[in-house]
Amino acid sequence: MLFFLNTLLLFHHLNAKAENTLCRMMGDNKYPLFSKEGDVTIGAVFAVRSKETLPSFAFTQKPQPLSCSSVTLRDFRIAQMMIFAVEEINRNGILLPNVSIGYKIYDTCGSRLSSMSAIMALMNNQKFEAGRKCNRLTPIHAIIGETESATTVILSRTTGPFRIPVISHSAGCDCLSNRKDFPSFFRTMSSDYYQGRALALLVKHLGWTWVGAVNSDNDYGNYGMEIFLNAAKKEGICIEYTVKFYRTEYEKLQKVVKTMKQGSAKVVVAFVSFFEMELLVEQLSIHNITGIQMVGVVGWITSKTLITPNTFRVMKGSLGFAVRKIYIEGFIDFVMNAFWDTAISCSQRHSNLSQDELNCSRPQDLFVLKNYSEDVPEHRYISNVYKAVYAVAHALRILLKCRERGGCEKDLTIQPQQMVEALKKVNFTVKFGDHVWFDSTGAAVAQYEVVNWQQDKNGSIQFKAVGYYDASLPPEQRFVLNTKNIIWAEGQLEKPRSVCSESCPPGTRKAVQKGRPVCCYDCIPCADGEISNETDSNNCMQCPGEYWPNAERNTCVLKAVEFLSFTEVMGIVLVFFSLFGVGITILVTVLFYRKKDTPIVKANNSELSFLLLYSLTLCFLCSLTFIGRPTEWSCMLRHTAFGITFVLCISCVLGKTIVVLMAFKATLPGSNVMKWFGPVQQRLSVLAFTFIQVIICVLWITIAPPFPYKNMKYYKEKIILECSLGSIVGFWAVLGYIGLLALFCFILAFLARTLPDNFNEAKFITFSMLIFCAVWITFIPAYVSSPGKFTVAVEIFAILASSFGLLFCIFAPKCFIILFKPEENTKQYLMGKTQCKPY
Repeated sequence: MLFFLNTLLLFHHLNAKAENTLCRMMGDNKYPLFSKEGDVTIGAVFAVRSKETLPSFAFTQKPQPLSCSSVTLRDFRIAQMMIFAVEEINRNGILLPNVSIGYKIYDTCGSRLSSMSAIMALMNNQKFEAGRKCNRLTPIHAIIGETESATTVILSRTTGPFRIPVISHSAGCDCLSNRKDFPSFFRTMSSDYYQGRALALLVKHLGWTWVGAVNSDNDYGNYGMEIFLNAAKKEGICIEYTVKFYRTEYEKLQKVVKTMKQGSAKVVVAFVSFFEMELLVEQLSIHNITGIQMVGVVGWITSKTLITPNTFRVMKGSLGFAVRKIYIEGFIDFVMNAFWDTAISCSQRHSNLSQDELNCSRPQDLFVLKNYSEDVPEHRYISNVYKAVYAVAHALRILLKCRERGGCEKDLTIQPQQMVEALKKVNFTVKFGDHVWFDSTGAAVAQYEVVNWQQDKNGSIQFKAVGYYDASLPPEQRFVLNTKNIIWAEGQLEKPRSVCSESCPPGTRKAVQKGRPVCCYDCIPCADGEISNETDSNNCMQCPGEYWPNAERNTCVLKAVEFLSFTEVMGIVLVFFSLFGVGITILVTVLFYRKKDTPIVKANNSELSFLLLYSLTLCFLCSLTFIGRPTEWSCMLRHTAFGITFVLCISCVLGKTIVVLMAFKATLPGSNVMKWFGPVQQRLSVLAFTFIQVIICVLWITIAPPFPYKNMKYYKEKIILECSLGSIVGFWAVLGYIGLLALFCFILAFLARTLPDNFNEAKFITFSMLIFCAVWITFIPAYVSSPGKFTVAVEIFAILASSFGLLFCIFAPKCFIILFKPEENTKQYLMGKTQCKPY
């Protein structure tokens, strides 16, 4: 039908351009609800009534005019504000001196059919003489309206080809920003592009990441919801469901209610116009659906007609954006008194109705509101209507070349396109302080209040301002919300939570559940070596090399440094045995020193015995260098001291073994071998063997010395502080040389173990070397496989075990004789034992 009417209108317009085309009225006149003559005329279309009764379309008689009922208080106040603004401009005479503004306000009854009829009536001059040529000029200079975006789109598309400017006070659909499709459209409110983005900011600010979405199935709802959904996606908000309906679609409305009831989201964003919201609230009340936090838009958030005792139970705590509430001085007095004398200046008559009487009877159902004005402060769009009327007046002032003293040139003919261009240039401030101008899309700057449905102590419902959004401010200052003053759904004081999954605490990361939105996830603990120090972290971070996660895995802490210390149990035990070995060695040394003149001490080479005891003392003490925090000096000292002292020790044992062999050879007749291995040679041999090890150690620490090393490979959670060998060849050369001497000593002692002697020391040396070699052969695999500080403990154990083995095997039998069998510690006993036996 819209296409047909547009085509018919365009066809009629084109025909009017032809020469000698006569004007004639097609159909009956449609008369405005309110009108006034003036030098210039402003048209308006408002849904003053909301219910339309269709006549019979039996096609047997001419259809009667449509009848309207059920006054919409909001649009009635809007109509009153338009008249108030016109009267104020006419009365002041400053803006348009000697020019009066008239108006024609049509009631659309909230119907698209009536809206089209009103638009046609506005664009056509109803007063002309039959047979006269059409002047091709519209009788109005601008149209204010409509209230809803969907009907405003129809209005703008219809008037667009004729370039008649349309100024809407409440149509927010972003679709109307398209200047190609709507080149003559303006509005004194902002585009829903800003409201959709502001809704996403509001939801994000309140921590709601799981919401439902409901919208009107028209241009207003569909465009607005698309903007919100795109902005919500960028803000990380997930939408559980998106449903829509239109006011005439009952089945879809029921589906919306069912979806809201079954959904898990506790927050629902309703981008719905007033008429759809009225139906939705009614159904939510019928189905007793409570506990949902409604987030609304300017289309319904401040509509008191939605509030009844039943519906407020469902809608209590609703939150949303509203047009700013502005007090306009003088308007309430006008509503109470002047309006009824200015716009409705006829008495109520009940005789046979002439046409004039019909004009008077049209607004009769409005008289019940004559003494009612309590609702006026809550109507927020009236300020936008006020600014729209003044915008038209300022554009007329430009076109009529008005001067403060010279008046206006009111006889000038104004083309619609001229009016459009003039509106683009208006820039003024109204009396309540708002600055009015239109951007490149024909819209005003976005300025909203955040309102909250609250009930005061008296039981009355209030739309309390709890924040604002102002797009004219810098980005960081545009949105402000005071959550302390908000009453939430069902009157709760605590903000509801609406999330698909609870927040993941620090120490975990989010893992999206397969097939579900990104807001639905599981919380997975961070892997070893990783942390997350934020709530709802998407990824865990790897700790740097020397750091490791704490128990909660929310921060990186320095790894525990492990080394064999003097304070731990193992260190204390090893120190005890080391010092115990030193003590025993010293006691043996003291005992031997006190008994140095006894035959058994003399017979076993007392000089090498004392040197061996000294080297054993050093062996026990060198184990202490392996305990404690490794440093550069301690690392070099521990390995070189160990290598040199053990070679010194083995050299002494080797010397004693050779002495035993040489002594046996010396007892044979004609043998003079002892002169080749006397005390001097013994000292030189020990010195020579030890010097070789010193050379090896010097080369080692010169070329690639041992150094402290933080081993982070063996354990992930801690650092093993150890001494790196530096040169592996140097380490094994030191050990190999000790092993070579020990093996050589073991072979010689083994060969001499059965030599006939009074007190053959070779068998004790053999046993000691056997223990020594066994310990160090076992040490190699244990050393390689032991982790951390146990590697050092194994090395200390090998040192202590081999040292105790040498000490006890070589010196224990002698000490036993000295202490417990002194009768065997005599020269006669030893001599007797050494007498040769007959063959």
